[in-house]
Amino acid sequence: MNTRTPPSRSKLAAVPAAEPGKRALLKGQQTKAAIVDAALGLASQIGLEGLSIGALAEITGMSKSGVFAHFGSREELQISVVREYHERFEREVFYPAMQLPRGIPRLQAMFDNWMVQTSAEIDSGCIYISGAVEFDDRTGPVRDALASSVTSWQAALRRAVEQAQEEGHLVRQVDPLQAAFEIHGLILALHYEARFLKLPGASERARQGFARLLERYSPDPHTRPRRA
Repeated sequence: MNTRTPPSRSKLAAVPAAEPGKRALLKGQQTKAAIVDAALGLASQIGLEGLSIGALAEITGMSKSGVFAHFGSREELQISVVREYHERFEREVFYPAMQLPRGIPRLQAMFDNWMVQTSAEIDSGCIYISGAVEFDDRTGPVRDALASSVTSWQAALRRAVEQAQEEGHLVRQVDPLQAAFEIHGLILALHYEARFLKLPGASERARQGFARLLERYSPDPHTRPRRA
């Protein structure tokens, strides 16, 4: 005789009920990601300050209340855009370089990837650069998010310089902060000349500047590891 107690109807009904909730959550995440993607494209053209719930609603074909429900405020929308840009920057520039050996190969890859990113943004604009202009004299969460993203990248650059020193590829007398400053300056000059002044050859001048920086700080330029 089977004496097992059958599961209650309420428990059986609860099992499939979880699936619609998961689908709704996934759909909500996908919708928010699509809004952030559209917002990033818009911010690249008109800046973070140009973002508005209304503009995003028009671009995405959603209602203003629908867009607002995913963020709660214009400020949170701006911060989400900054975070998304930073994640993409790391994915395109930083993480691929980490696959190369420490020292000049890794530092070179970081610069090369950054050059590719910057060149692709000549027509659209860079959130880090435009954001600095918009928020340099302000306080608040958006500025904090921007500054945190840029600071983390600069710290990665300094660490790459330090590793190159540890590997004997750069002289110990070099201040990693100074080297990172000069590398950053090359990218800013490239963006200014290529995007604002429309000067030809800006990319090549930036690459030559980086090569000369390595030569200047190398113990022996002839023994410095060659690029693959």
